[in-house]
Amino acid sequence: MTANRKKLLLPTEMARAGWAVLDGRDDIEAVPFSPETSEAALHAELATASGIALWGRPFRAVDVAASPHLQAVARIGVGYDAVDVPAMSKAGIPLLTAGIANSISVAEQALFFMFHLAKAGSAMDAVVKDGRWGDKYATKLYDLAGRKLLIVGFGRIGTRLAARCLALEMTVFVHDPYVAPDAITARGCIPAPDLDAALPSIDVVSIHCPKSPTSIGMFNAARFALMQPHAWLINTARGGIVDEQALHAALVDGRIAGAGLDVFLDEPTQIENPLLRLPNVITAPHMAGVTQEALDRMAVASVRNLLSVIDGHPNVDNVINKDVL
Repeated sequence: MTANRKKLLLPTEMARAGWAVLDGRDDIEAVPFSPETSEAALHAELATASGIALWGRPFRAVDVAASPHLQAVARIGVGYDAVDVPAMSKAGIPLLTAGIANSISVAEQALFFMFHLAKAGSAMDAVVKDGRWGDKYATKLYDLAGRKLLIVGFGRIGTRLAARCLALEMTVFVHDPYVAPDAITARGCIPAPDLDAALPSIDVVSIHCPKSPTSIGMFNAARFALMQPHAWLINTARGGIVDEQALHAALVDGRIAGAGLDVFLDEPTQIENPLLRLPNVITAPHMAGVTQEALDRMAVASVRNLLSVIDGHPNVDNVINKDVL
């Protein structure tokens, strides 16, 4: 690498659309790394790197310490619980996420879970494929129209889910202590500042808040006890926000009716996880934000995020630790 070129470390898993952003940037050297790249090899590259984009790899204090010239870190996604943000802030390095790049995709996945639970997708599919048409009335089906939805977390994903559910004639409540009530009502939704007070009247709960010390275990046995027996829980946010043992007990005991889970406390979750054996649970392997369109959008956003810092015009809206700017 010549002295006047900046080195960006980009994961091999990143969509090609992100690499294409660098076409014509002769001042940038893109260096790939893979999941198999050892810590020592990555640290050797980080020693002269100006930026790095992360797919699934954690970025810890030891990685920050190995990066004396690092100007920015980009997450190819919106979650950053595997990144040591305090260590980055201490070193003056901004962390940028992909912004709205996968918001539509996650909102659609949450909506898919709702439809699947309401229309008993797996059961109806089995009736046809097993030739059991006589059993088709054994399972109850429901409309989403008229149902009360509670969205927990009203950011880029929650707001998009709200718009789609309002179009389906659902009544949308929002619990988010960081969003002003006026901003919630302006989008046609109803503020629900007291989560415990709201839950007894809600038909569907969809979680879209970050994982943090205040949200871990947010949905526990006490909260499931407040919900209606016909209610559904959707989690496309992060594992750990829902107490999985408490959720299993609530589903088995009929305290709630079903769940749609894209995320788990431990990933990949073990096939022995008792939630996977319940017929009223639909799951996905943390893929809500990984449509082909979202992969392209996240890759492009991530490379542009790195370039924005290197070029001296940080994309402030996507910076997590704004205090370093």
